[in-house]
Amino acid sequence: MNEAETRAEHIDPALKAAGWGVVEGSRIHREYSITPGRVEGAGRRGKAITADYVLVYRNTKLAVADLGRPDEIGQVFAGFQKYLYQQQAAA
Repeated sequence: MNEAETRAEHIDPALKAAGWGVVEGSRIHREYSITPGRVEGAGRRGKAITADYVLVYRNTKLAVADLGRPDEIGQVFAGFQKYLYQQQAAA
């Protein structure tokens, strides 16, 4: 079973059953861009970091999920944490 099948057959139905995307104010963002990638110089960037799912309730991001390899998952969470710090600093 590939990642797309896993999402369609297991994850998306479970999220819907839990009320995500159904309950007013709840949204599911798929393939959510966390960061465009590390600046490497000369106008180049490293690999972009994207989460498979971000769950949002009333415009507050509550959860981030990634279905990738464990080393990639760590990058997603680190990138998401950096994003949250930037949002707090801007407020």
